[in-house]
Amino acid sequence: ITINFYDVDRKLFLVDLPGYGYAKRTQTDKQKWSSLTDGYFTDNPNIDLLRLVIQLVDSRVGPTADDRDMLRYLRLASIPHIVVATKCDKLNATDRKNNLAAIASHPILAEGTPVIPFSSLKNEGRNELWREIAKFADIKL
Repeated sequence: ITINFYDVDRKLFLVDLPGYGYAKRTQTDKQKWSSLTDGYFTDNPNIDLLRLVIQLVDSRVGPTADDRDMLRYLRLASIPHIVVATKCDKLNATDRKNNLAAIASHPILAEGTPVIPFSSLKNEGRNELWREIAKFADIKL
C-alpha cells in the first residue's frame, strides 16, 4: 500500500491515495489505508504545497461513510477540495440528474463546492476537471 505521485510536465504533482473508498477490502487493509491517508494529511512536511483535493464519489451511490469522513475533514481543515462524481455514464438521464443534485446538495459539502460529473468512458468532465486543477495550481493550460 503506497501513495503514488505523478509528475505532470514538472508543473504539478498529482497524488493518488490508492484503495481509498474501495469497497471490497479487509479490516486490516482499511486500517492501513486509513493510517496512510491520515499520515499524508497530518505528518506531511510538504503539506503547504497541497493546493486541491479531488474527492471521487460514485454518482450511483453518493457519498459513502468514508467519503463523508474525508469531506468533513477537508472542510474542517479548510483544505480546498472538489468532488468528481464518477461513472455518470452508467446512469439514465433521470437518475443522473437526481443523483448529481443529491450529491451537490448533500449536507456534508460546503456551499459552493464544485461537483463535476465525470465519465472516463465518454471523456465527460475531463476538461472541467483540468480547468479546476489548473485554477488551484495556478497554471495555464
